[in-house]
Amino acid sequence: MKHFTSLAALALLAACNSSDTSWTGRTDQTSGNKDLGALFKAYWDKNSRLDPLSATAYGDNRFNDQLPNNQTRAYRDTLRAFYQGYLTRLEKFDREKLDANDKISYDIFQYEAQHGLAGLKLNTWMMPANQFYGLPISLGQYGSGQGNQPFKTVQDYDNWLGRVHGFTAWTDSAIGNFRVGMRTGVVLPRALVAKMIPQLLAKDIVVSDPTQSLYYGPITRLPKEFSAADKGRLTEAYKKAILTELVPAYHKLGVFMQTEYLPKARATSGIDAVSGGKDIYAFDVEYLTTTSKTPTEIYQTGLAEVARIRAEMEQIRTSVGFKGDLPAFFKYLNDDPKFRPYKQPAEVLAAFESIHQRMLPQLKTMFGRTPKAGFEIRQTEKFREASASAEYNQATPDGSRPGIFYVPIPDATKFATTSGMESLFLHEAIPGHHYQISLQQENQGLPDFRRFGGQNAYVEGWALYSESLGKELGLYQDPYQRMGALGDEMHRAVRLVVDTGLHNRQMSREQAIDYMMANEPLTKAGTTAEIERYMAIPGQALGYKIGALKIRELRTRYEKQLGGKFKLGDFHDELLKDGSMPLAVLEKKMDAWAAGISK
Repeated sequence: MKHFTSLAALALLAACNSSDTSWTGRTDQTSGNKDLGALFKAYWDKNSRLDPLSATAYGDNRFNDQLPNNQTRAYRDTLRAFYQGYLTRLEKFDREKLDANDKISYDIFQYEAQHGLAGLKLNTWMMPANQFYGLPISLGQYGSGQGNQPFKTVQDYDNWLGRVHGFTAWTDSAIGNFRVGMRTGVVLPRALVAKMIPQLLAKDIVVSDPTQSLYYGPITRLPKEFSAADKGRLTEAYKKAILTELVPAYHKLGVFMQTEYLPKARATSGIDAVSGGKDIYAFDVEYLTTTSKTPTEIYQTGLAEVARIRAEMEQIRTSVGFKGDLPAFFKYLNDDPKFRPYKQPAEVLAAFESIHQRMLPQLKTMFGRTPKAGFEIRQTEKFREASASAEYNQATPDGSRPGIFYVPIPDATKFATTSGMESLFLHEAIPGHHYQISLQQENQGLPDFRRFGGQNAYVEGWALYSESLGKELGLYQDPYQRMGALGDEMHRAVRLVVDTGLHNRQMSREQAIDYMMANEPLTKAGTTAEIERYMAIPGQALGYKIGALKIRELRTRYEKQLGGKFKLGDFHDELLKDGSMPLAVLEKKMDAWAAGISK
């Protein structure tokens, strides 16, 4: 899963002045209409000031010292004016007079601004964090010294201290918003709150010795070229920030969640149970699939896909000579020691690198364009691996930070080769998220809001479609790896059933867990974590399968339409070259491409 944020949900309000001018973003935001390009440039600059954490993630380091408070009414009002102002300016342009690339930009920009405004009408601000996302988690990823926040210069280290100073105000406001939700019935499920509390009060977060803090990590890696005076000053400043700002803020929020919020948390699982919840889910489904499909339609698609994939699983069970039924086969895949050969995390990481090397020779036949960005495989940091999924963090456009495929390995001896390692690599790494996101960022013909933005159904749909390329890339030769890939595909089909079931059909957490375990070779702990993820971020899990089905539909259409003129590498290059977009916009663009070839 690639984490990317929409401004409506997670942006932070930043001060508008900065002395750092190191950002090297483009000045010509489009090769077509220059006035429209200027609008896009102004929008993205303001967007970066409003959302400095995301700016840091894509390599704009002008605001690395800022952590504004996105929990206030003033912030939401500013954001509302921001969207409406730029939407009004956009609509002064005559779309029909724009070139093809500008039309795509116009459509994406309008779509995002309209949905940003719509999202501000929802009650989600009363639930500002959960066990899966929110500032308390992302702050740790930035401040550990191993994530997006740079720690290379003295200024970098001072910048982080500036960012820390905003956390106390954020925490106080977040508690205030949680309390509004408690009064109005807009609260998190109790099961999710129970997972948040140990995260907030973790032993490397709430510490008495600052050197044992997660946030002390950058000090343990102070560059040797720093002067002794700077090293001493920064060491003392970080210790003080940890003990007087970070620890009190985390402790206050953790104790609040434990003593006040948990007793008021709800027993229900779906967002439709809270005040305004049906509107929240309708918005989430429409925005996160970029379609007009209803929850009921998606539920029925999920049931059909589950049945199809289950039949393929039965074929593999029979082909390997297993005598039991499919649930027994799942248990065998989970329990048999031969599928758990690893002793150390390094062995797991090496196995993923082996997958990478085996597929490299075939990639050139399927992609004419490949990223310039570097790529690494790393173990997920200890502080978040217990509740983390494997994920991809994008590279910076200038290459100063590579794309990183993170793998959580709490216990290497329990990491199964049957868990779909090959399909996981295809999805999170190559040619999934790493190719799609890197190629998009590296395309300087796109305005920055497209280079660094993304629509869930396109981004995750491409990554899931990439899993289907395994056989063509020389993988899935082992039937157990193919079973793992089917397990991953089943996982995305099951999501259509349980996500809509939880949030639109009153399915309980326990019923969703039972349904998933009946159809997938997952452990109870793994299944529970997945279901609680869908409870935390309604609708997000729908984008994978909906997006992949659309891409596969387009490929099949053009294979039939173009016959011998169809080249898979050209199809992939065209699909990726203009970056992420709503699925309807993508289909229109690809149809035009195919029509041009068929002439």
